[in-house]
Amino acid sequence: MSLDIDQIALHQLIKRDEQTLELVLRDSLLTSNAAVDEMMAELHRVYSAKSKAYGVFNESSELASALRACRKGDEDFLAFSRAATGRLRDELAKYPFAEGGIVLFCQYRHLAVEYLLVTVLNSLSSMRVNEQLDISSTHYLDINHADIVARIDLTEWETNPASTRYLTFLKGRVGRKVADFFMDFLGASEGLDTKAQNRGLLQAVDDYCADGQLDKNERQNVRQQVYGYCKEQLQAGEEIAVADLSAALPPVGDKTFEAFSSEQGYALAESFPADRGTLRQLTKYAGSGGGVTLNFDAQLLGERIFWDATTDTLTIKGTPPNLRDQLQRRLNSGN
Repeated sequence: MSLDIDQIALHQLIKRDEQTLELVLRDSLLTSNAAVDEMMAELHRVYSAKSKAYGVFNESSELASALRACRKGDEDFLAFSRAATGRLRDELAKYPFAEGGIVLFCQYRHLAVEYLLVTVLNSLSSMRVNEQLDISSTHYLDINHADIVARIDLTEWETNPASTRYLTFLKGRVGRKVADFFMDFLGASEGLDTKAQNRGLLQAVDDYCADGQLDKNERQNVRQQVYGYCKEQLQAGEEIAVADLSAALPPVGDKTFEAFSSEQGYALAESFPADRGTLRQLTKYAGSGGGVTLNFDAQLLGERIFWDATTDTLTIKGTPPNLRDQLQRRLNSGN
């Protein structure tokens, strides 16, 4: 992996009691060596593979101001990271769920792009067996489950300040934690809404098919083409490019999909990351609630599966064999 570390600093937050988060700051930067390089390569790989949200710095962001000063040479990287860790401790201390951890700041280059990655990593204990077959405990950084992470594309931030996608952060199952303290620490708010872009794409595709008066099979073929393209982009780690997608779709009348989506005002970015869950709606219907979970291929609607909107009733003709067996056994048991 072509990853070059420029500067990296580690500090620590230790939770002593419910009211105290102790700050442990290093007096020097980490020296780049094989272990440090391997750790950062793994952290970069894990973070790049996860679904991320976009953010932008607020005008009042202390971190952004300090980072600008650091980039100009007015403050060195170690001092920047020490002060930032202090601010992070102050933000964390406001919340009862606050835990300690290893705070990492790393400025690095990957594929000609310069990044600053900031994360709080948990330490876990495990057991190891040495060469004498003795067992002892060891501690390690839980990189695979890192969920408090943000990365600033320094190249994008400095060359295109109006961008809404130079800052990314994880917003999964700990979205509340990120929103409540990490984003406050960063002095940032959400930028490009990836899910909204993907939902807009789905609506544009449906309207495009309706405008062209395509029949059911033709509509399903278009949706499948869109899904196939987006899936390939997702697997390759690339973004959805509206122009490329448009080139892969048949024009409706004298309009391409790109022209149609632009004229109708869907506000799609020229390119944006694919959201797997949203795009699955192109080929699947799925939902759960009230003890019921359903998931079926979109092409079955109107063929084997029928929905009556008036009575909100779904009729399924031909149940899956394993479900049918379970129902039959329950019926035979008299329950």
